[in-house]
Parts: sequence; C-alpha cells; structure tokens
Amino acid sequence: MSQSNCSTKSLRIALIDLIFVLLTKQKIQKIELKLPKQIQDLFITINVIIALTDQTKQTLLPEDFLQQSNDILGNNIQLNQDDFKKCNNDFNTISDQDLINLMNNDQSLNDSLLKFIENLSIESQSNSTFYKNSISLSNIPIDSIQIRAQFLYLLNKFIEKSLSLIDLSLSTGQNFLTDQFQKIKPYLLFSIKVQLFTETLEKTQSRYDSDWNMINFDILKASTNTNNSENTMFYQAYQQLHTKAHIIFRRSNEQIWHAQYIGMHSTDHGGAYRDSLTRICSDICSLRLSLFILCPNGRTNIGLNRDCWIPNVFSPNKSIPNKYKRQYRFIGQLFGMAIRKKHYLNIKFPILLWKKLLNELITIEDIQAIDLQSFTIINETEKNIEQIKLTDNDNDINSLFSSIMSELRFDVVSSSGETYELIPNGSNISITIENFKYYCSCYRQYRLNEFNRQINYI
Repeated sequence: MSQSNCSTKSLRIALIDLIFVLLTKQKIQKIELKLPKQIQDLFITINVIIALTDQTKQTLLPEDFLQQSNDILGNNIQLNQDDFKKCNNDFNTISDQDLINLMNNDQSLNDSLLKFIENLSIESQSNSTFYKNSISLSNIPIDSIQIRAQFLYLLNKFIEKSLSLIDLSLSTGQNFLTDQFQKIKPYLLFSIKVQLFTETLEKTQSRYDSDWNMINFDILKASTNTNNSENTMFYQAYQQLHTKAHIIFRRSNEQIWHAQYIGMHSTDHGGAYRDSLTRICSDICSLRLSLFILCPNGRTNIGLNRDCWIPNVFSPNKSIPNKYKRQYRFIGQLFGMAIRKKHYLNIKFPILLWKKLLNELITIEDIQAIDLQSFTIINETEKNIEQIKLTDNDNDINSLFSSIMSELRFDVVSSSGETYELIPNGSNISITIENFKYYCSCYRQYRLNEFNRQINYI
C-alpha cells in the first residue's frame, strides 16, 4: 500500500472513530441513518461488542442487529432482546470460549448454522462425551446454548462485514473502534480468521519476478571464531537479504532463496535451503548474536520455560543501536516468510513475545513465567507490610525496612542481570515507607515493558 493510501486510510479511520463518539454522545439517529451502509453496520457491531463485554450485563443489543438476524441467519431465526438476556445471564467468558471452540471443531457448521443447532440438541442428549472438552457448558440449558450459538454466529457475520474499516495494527488506546474489536478477538470463528488471513496474504503478496536469489553461506566461517557474530549463518543471510527482504519474502515461490554452501559444490534442490533456515534459527537462539539471551529461569535452572530465549535488554535511557533494530526487523520478516510458506522455524520464545506481537497486554504472570523470582522481594514486602498494619505497629514496619530494604535503591536488576535506574538519580535514592508504593509501581512498569522496544522492531 502506498504512503498516500495509508494516509487516506488512517484519516478515514480517525473520522469514523470521531463520528461514532459524537453520535454516541449526542444520540443523533437521523444523522446515523444517512451514513453509508457499511459504516452503519460497523457502528452496530461496536454496540454489540459493548453489550457483550458489559460486565454488568445491563446493556441491550441494538435493535438493528436483531432485525437483521432473520435475513442473515435464515430459517426464520429471529433473535430478540429476551433471547439475549437469557443466554447472557447463563454465559460468561469461559463458557463463551468453550462454545466458540465447539463451533470451530464441529464440521456441521461448515454446512449450515441450522445443521449445527440441530446437532447441538441431538448430541447433548445422546452423547455422554459431548461436554468432555466443554465442561462449562454442561450446566447451561441446551436452548440457551443454541441461542448463544446463533448470536455468536450473527456477530461474526457483522464483524466480517466491518473489518475492512478497522486497522487492527493500532496499539491499545490509539483508536476507540479498534480497541473494541481487539476485545472481541477470542470470539472470532476459525473460518472467519482463515478467510481474513488468506485474503491478507493474497493482497500483500509481492510481484517480484527477479531471478532466484543465490545466497552464499560460508559454513567453515560460521563454525569457527564463534565469538564474532558476523560469522554466523544468520548474519550472512541478513547481510545479503535484509535490504530487499520486505519484497523477496513475500514472493509466491515456495523456496525464497537458493543456498550455496561455499566450497561444497552442492546444488540446492531444497535441502540446503531448509538446512540454512535451521542454522539461522539456531543462531537466533544463541549467545553468538546480541539479540536474545536465555531467560532468567533458564540461567538459574528454576521454574518453567527454561529453554526460552528473550530479547536482550538495552538501557531504558538509551536508544537501541540501529544495527540491532535492523536485525530484529529481519527476524520479523523471517517470521512473516515462515507464515506465508508454512515453514517451521525452531525458535524458542516465551508467550510474552508472541502476545506483544499480537498487541496483547503482557501480564505479571507472563513475566514470572520466564523469571520466577522477578517479583519475589516486592511481593513479600507488601505482604509483610499488610500483616504488620493489622497489628498497628509502626515500629515493626520501620524494622522491616531497615533490615530488608536498607540496601535497595530506585533501580532494578534487569532480565540480563544489568542494573538500571528506575527514575533519574535512582541509584542514590533509598526506599522508605513513604516512597515504597511508588517504587513498586516503577518496578512493575519496568518489568512489564522491558522488552517492548525490541519486540516492536520484530
């Protein structure tokens, strides 16, 4: 997409966002009816999402959504507010996800929604294993499950019609409408995801018709002087490919490059290509490069995910060097190529990296999954303070800080083992009873955002 097209799309999305907010505040229905049909459907979809995600379960569905149920679902299916209220009271996030999984795994839905609804009734009565993988549905009346399935199917049809107006690449907080669609991602049916994914691959496929890219690899150099990152297979590939990777990696060819192993006089019929990818992945998850490090759990041999590699840590007060930015970007391009070509990349990254790539929030649990001891001190201190407060003994709190926190400052030991200041001059600021909460807040924010910059370049 050209820069002008991107700017036009961004402006359109911003205007739609503004119009929705204004209409919501003013409730001017006459103006809404004059909007293009696709935008009207988008606004209906947003209001459905708001109703679905309302924790109080008090928000009603837009009537326009219900009125279209018969046209879209067919078979004289006409949903109403009472139907929604009933199933909404019976369902929660867990049971919704179980139902979505059930719909994704039932082949009858590919034939028709009616066939799936009929199967729900038959199987729930005759098949004892029906709820084996959907335990949360076992206590919900079958008629409520059927209504919920119809509702979720209808919602997916509206989402399908509206997605072209939404930019899902935007981060949380940048656009209200996008934020609403991000909330509903778990409710997307697999068939819709595959369709959208396939369309995206087709639209972004490169028409690059140049000759095959012959990539020369010096295996001898890669296996000697292992302290030099520029000898690695990764760096050799990066040097020869990174300037055109955004085009070459989107070609329709099954094999993106021909690997020529210097001095081996081999002809690449696919074996050398696959071998070069394997060696590149091996370099990525190694200390031969400065891009990733073994996670703290792996280095201390405790907890889960001990074999996972995390982005290397850079000083929060300094920019990441450009050469590393480009190499992170090249890794992201390798990911994209692997997705397009269905290549398997033996990359051992933790869930927090994949979540960040999907614009999902990283949680404290995600950090603890790669660093079990990351929050031990502040969690234990907070717990002790609360227990002491129950006895109303300030002397014990003072004793706690003098014994445990006396050597701590407003800094943090990063995942790489380096110490960084949490605030300016933090290494000279002691932690006291008065500033302890602020210290905990700064500490948690650092740990939750420690890898953001690196992952953003991938």
